[in-house]
Amino acid sequence: MSQKKIKVVIAGATGFVGLDLVHILSKHPNVVIKHLCAKKNIGKKISSFDRRIKKKLPKISSLSKVNWETVDLLFLSLPNGEAQKVIFNLFKYKNLKFIDLSGDFRLENFSNYKKWYLINHKAKNLISESIYSISEFVKNNIKKYRIISNPGCYPTSIQIPLIPLIKKRLIKFDNITIDSKSGFSGAGKNYKKKFTHVNLDKSIFAYSLVKHKHMGEIDQQFKKIYSGKINYTFNPHLLPTFRGILSSIYLELNNKVSIQKIHKELLKNHKRNKFVKILKINTEVGTGNVLNTNNCEISICKTNSSKKIVIFSAIDNLVKGASGQAVQNMNLMYGYNEQSGLK
Repeated sequence: MSQKKIKVVIAGATGFVGLDLVHILSKHPNVVIKHLCAKKNIGKKISSFDRRIKKKLPKISSLSKVNWETVDLLFLSLPNGEAQKVIFNLFKYKNLKFIDLSGDFRLENFSNYKKWYLINHKAKNLISESIYSISEFVKNNIKKYRIISNPGCYPTSIQIPLIPLIKKRLIKFDNITIDSKSGFSGAGKNYKKKFTHVNLDKSIFAYSLVKHKHMGEIDQQFKKIYSGKINYTFNPHLLPTFRGILSSIYLELNNKVSIQKIHKELLKNHKRNKFVKILKINTEVGTGNVLNTNNCEISICKTNSSKKIVIFSAIDNLVKGASGQAVQNMNLMYGYNEQSGLK
């Protein structure tokens, strides 16, 4: 029996994430793209921004042109602070659901949003209507919500391997080091304006050295499964490559916990998660295998200290870290095959 097709709108369709989203959704068997929206380039074809998009799609238009009574789902790939205003104005349409790829609904406490994003939340009453959604951890709950908050790219790469280990108390919580490296697309379409003092095409650049906004959601999600303090350091870097994230997570094991036990626990936890690939112990890993896929590759490796291990977690920041996970969340929301459009 064929499943119902849903009608979707994509806001922010011409950004790096937006274009990946359009590319994936244009091939999804259960999706009809009704509108592609942006503030600039009105009337242009989306294929002029991305040659991968072969399907004939609506030309770029304004959100104000959409008849929301006829739409099922709105994807929002907008700067932080913008999606909350759009959702606030459209939430009255009971038929309409939202998948937000910004940070606007990632934090469950609006005062924490102000702390990490430095702006006031304009839709405080809707935060309780949203769910923070790393797909692998919300499969039983996601259908209950109209607002899906897609997680950040770094936190996705970090939480997929770490959350199961924290739940089982297999690692020490007093000294976790997370070293993450991302392609420069993670800085957004205007990355050259954000980092005017460095040549990102030819250099490695460490940034947000004291406080990165993604730490707010990591703190929040850790707190949900462990009420005590988890001490970690997180250092992000931009690499002279367009896409991909490799997170190196250095952990000290609890007494009587072996690297084999860590490996077994992650295999068990992610057994049914088709996009999570747990490699053999001590496998060399990079981003090459995951680029342009929704996969997360994880390798658990020994270090020169018998008490410490390092977990490498590789994703494509624009796919599993953003657009692909958004489509995965959509599939879970509507009861489609979780891999639909993403294989």
